[in-house]
Amino acid sequence: MQTPAPDGAASRPARFAIATRPWAIVRLVGAAAILAAVINQLVVTMGNALQSTTSYGSHLPTIVANFLSFFTIESNIWAAVTLVIVAVWSLRPPEASGTGSTEPEPRGIAILLACGSTYMIVTGIVYNTLLRGIELPQGSTVEWANEMMHVVGPLLMLADVLLAPRRRRLGWGVVGVTAIFPIVWAVYTLVRANLIINPRTGARGWYPYPFLDPANVGGYGGVAVYIAAIAVAIIAVGAGVVWVSRKRGS
Repeated sequence: MQTPAPDGAASRPARFAIATRPWAIVRLVGAAAILAAVINQLVVTMGNALQSTTSYGSHLPTIVANFLSFFTIESNIWAAVTLVIVAVWSLRPPEASGTGSTEPEPRGIAILLACGSTYMIVTGIVYNTLLRGIELPQGSTVEWANEMMHVVGPLLMLADVLLAPRRRRLGWGVVGVTAIFPIVWAVYTLVRANLIINPRTGARGWYPYPFLDPANVGGYGGVAVYIAAIAVAIIAVGAGVVWVSRKRGS
């Protein structure tokens, strides 16, 4: 004999599903807007390169590789792809996965979200405190795309941390996971920098951000200070994202 559900219990999954579906739509729309911003800026950057009168300024493989070497671009792509993945997962009917509609997101997706949220929030903080108003070496800036990638996108990912349904409770070890990609990116950037011809000047050496160029910050000691400060920010934000997951998740 089946035990009747407590009053209102039968309707809880349905109410939860109603909350889940609109947020999945928000995630998909946000991902589309982020990817549109990245693509728009890339197209403009490539168009500027094609108009260059020098061989080094019009070398598209270098231009595209440089564009994709910005932490901003990588974090936005990471966030957009992850938002699509989790939105598609959350829109599946419960019977498709054999779980109830209140089942938290899979651990792998939860970690991808934690990393994407951390990187986007840090991107927003770093840009708006250190880089706003400074011309970056990607060509003409597309204003709406710039704001999407540095303001709207980070705020969307912050909202996802604070509001999204079906969040999983993460362990503190995930904070260390969030630090892996930025470390790899910093090493890659500093090693690659002096192997690249600057598309603007034709001289050897290209840095995506002014604070990574030793000539701008008093040498590699100054670069190390900035990298250390950003590392602290990434760990702090990552810890905050995990802390929220532990408060909200299941």
